[in-house]
Amino acid sequence: MILVTGGSGFLGGAIVRRLRARGDAVRCIQRHDSPALRALGVDVVCADLAERDAVIRAAEGCTAVFHVAAKTGVWGRYEDFYQPNVLGTRNVLAACAVHGIRQLVFTSTPSVIHAGGDIEGIDESVPIASHFETAYPATKAEAEQLVLAANGPALATVALRPHLIWGPDDPQLTARVLARGKAGRLRLVGKGEKLIDSVYIDNAVDAHLLALERLTPAPGSTSACAGKAYFITQGEPMPQRELINGILKAGGLPPCTRSISPGAAYLVGGVMELAWRLLGRQDEPLMTRFLSRQLATAHWYDISAAKRDLSYTPKVSVADGLQRLAQSLRQAVPRT
Repeated sequence: MILVTGGSGFLGGAIVRRLRARGDAVRCIQRHDSPALRALGVDVVCADLAERDAVIRAAEGCTAVFHVAAKTGVWGRYEDFYQPNVLGTRNVLAACAVHGIRQLVFTSTPSVIHAGGDIEGIDESVPIASHFETAYPATKAEAEQLVLAANGPALATVALRPHLIWGPDDPQLTARVLARGKAGRLRLVGKGEKLIDSVYIDNAVDAHLLALERLTPAPGSTSACAGKAYFITQGEPMPQRELINGILKAGGLPPCTRSISPGAAYLVGGVMELAWRLLGRQDEPLMTRFLSRQLATAHWYDISAAKRDLSYTPKVSVADGLQRLAQSLRQAVPRT
């Protein structure tokens, strides 16, 4: 039995479907029930990751864990991120200890090393940032450090840092680009020339399953990936506008040609943050200072370590992924 936290999410659900397709018994722990997962034969446990006893009960009888669940976003109270991301991770580690679970694959984020400015071709030797402008990367950094520090003879752990996961049914990057494109509210920050990398959903799943395999070495050998973190991307850095316009084209929308300067975007982000605080709004502003910097800078990574230690190779190219996305979106449109 393999435990997956956040099985109803985009990445978690894709991992669950792949596990079930190859015949693995799967249990998911998540806040809400999922008839779709139950239809696949998944044992669904409805609980909050911040509930230690519930997490420990859910892990009973499991041999490995994919800890995928997290609260994401660029806005919100620190405590709202801390509870699922840090406390939830502590509880998953406690469950592994109680039940003698030997392998844990943790989904982290490249944001844990983002200290501002361009990130161009860096590898995992770059340390975790010392300061964060928002709660999501701060809490994910703390969680990643907990997971890697727990690696040892009793529990082999690895942290994966997938960057900008996208594809069919993606509720984040893909859905937001398409929604803002349809509403005419999409802008490139700068000229959209900064290089970024991403990862298609199938490739992200491949990396997770490979990581679990590499955490289970043959008798007499050791795991090359245990206790380490890995960037996971397409290995195809491209100008930001090309990926955005590729998603728009897949959705049958015209390319984005309007832009805003990085300085203006940062100013707008600051104004919107202030307004949201004064109004007590809980939803995310359309722009924040952190988001403006993310959109105005390059983000691409050296994935040599993942290729070497995990035997990871992105099987689906960006071009092929966009074709699959377009086909999925066409099929989702109701026929008249």
